[in-house]
Amino acid sequence: RHPVSNDVSRKINEEAVKESIKNLVLTDRGERPFQPELGCDVRSLLFDNVSEDTFENARTMIETTIQSYEPRCELLSVDVTGRIDTNEINITIVFLVINNEEPTTLNILLNRVR
Repeated sequence: RHPVSNDVSRKINEEAVKESIKNLVLTDRGERPFQPELGCDVRSLLFDNVSEDTFENARTMIETTIQSYEPRCELLSVDVTGRIDTNEINITIVFLVINNEEPTTLNILLNRVR
């Protein structure tokens, strides 16, 4: 909430792109009405047996989704690591926002709830 207007705060520049990328990664395909192809399905990998192939599949899925649905950024790198014993996947995304020379880093931690 905005402290003066008591309305929802607006995110701009890097923060808006970070929020958009986070929403894309955390959205499963078919979750949004009228946009069945939007999303990443990376959460489904939390229930697979964790291996290096799992991390590579997650990295590929994330890269494809961001390049397809977020035109405001240029993707530099996606690093996916995890902890086998706690079923967690740590995602680090480094990107450039268009018209900005400084790279921005976004960290997302996915863990299995059930």
